[in-house]
Amino acid sequence: MPARPTPQEKAETLAWLRRISGDLATATIQRLEESLSWYADMPPARRSAVGLVAQAGIASFIQWYEDPGATPWIAADIFAAAPRELLRSVSLTQTLQLIRVTVAVTEERVAGRAEDLRESILLFSREVAFASADVYARAAEARGLWDARLEALVVDSILTGEADEELPSRIAALGWHGHGEVAVLVGTTPPQLDVDHLRRLARKLGVDVLIGVQGSRLVLVIGRAVLPGREPVAEELPFPEIARRLEPGFGAGHLVLGPTVPALVDAGLSARAALAGFAVAGAWRNAPRPVEADDLLPERALAGDAMAKATLVERIYRPLQAHSADLVATLWSYLDNGRSLEATARELFVHPNTVRYRLKRVSDVIGWDATGPREALILQTALIIGSIGTEATRRRGSAARRAVRSE
Repeated sequence: MPARPTPQEKAETLAWLRRISGDLATATIQRLEESLSWYADMPPARRSAVGLVAQAGIASFIQWYEDPGATPWIAADIFAAAPRELLRSVSLTQTLQLIRVTVAVTEERVAGRAEDLRESILLFSREVAFASADVYARAAEARGLWDARLEALVVDSILTGEADEELPSRIAALGWHGHGEVAVLVGTTPPQLDVDHLRRLARKLGVDVLIGVQGSRLVLVIGRAVLPGREPVAEELPFPEIARRLEPGFGAGHLVLGPTVPALVDAGLSARAALAGFAVAGAWRNAPRPVEADDLLPERALAGDAMAKATLVERIYRPLQAHSADLVATLWSYLDNGRSLEATARELFVHPNTVRYRLKRVSDVIGWDATGPREALILQTALIIGSIGTEATRRRGSAARRAVRSE
């Protein structure tokens, strides 16, 4: 333990430190340029800002050495000399390297002067290191809170379909790595939501996610991504499989995957379908988890979802009508007769094998198989909604023609 200096010795040491403080600062800047490549590569303005921090550190040490107990905040005040953007351009690791170089230069200059002075330098450098960690931790915490608020705003904009010109820049600010297809997954929020675990799992699956918590509802916007430091995935997983692997991160209840859309700017379409499906998923007694929103088209249509009605008409009713009236008639008869081949054949005066052939053609044209109970419900709903729309159109046309004749 070094002997405490007398007041006169300490006063002489302080006077000497103040005289050499300018030389210390100059030597420190020179050493930084020689030993730290990142410092030499900095733009002049930022290099100057780092130099100001080093000078402030030397000045603060002299004040601290004069009376360590009276100014415990000096170490943190060093960073007041740094502009705010410096925290974003200089990492914590680089800051600690800066402290190490400054301490090394100071130790070299004071070597042999007084043992208590060297010990004070070590104690002060420790305080500065802790202060640096605190500054960066607070900045990271503030940035994390801001990112969370911004992410919630972006997800809310996607869900409501109120995308504006600022949405792409907000998404870019969040560090979104998506480059193509997107789908929205909606489920319940678990009692203990682990957002970091969801993000890590998503990265392993080769996708990026935006996460939104809306009370008891958890929303994930999933996009295919090329993530930094990772090779592109050789074979991209389909979104239903991605949803299945993300399923443990959700709470109990239904989990609905919206349809795939080409890009993030189109995610509102997937979100609306997923939300509509989530609202009615309980009406399907044996709904799988996760379930695709398009598999809930009948329930969504009965609940008044205009998008579901339009999807049923555009993807089932109109393609069948355009392909063959026989297919529509056969499908109607098959569904009305309880999916009985024999009863359908008798009604249409054809052989059961003809019915089988036509049903296979139906499946080839629209992709749904009428022989399955769930898909039969989807097809029958499409036929009903399509027929209602066709009849309404026919009545409007007749009324228009009568009005023309009356004139």
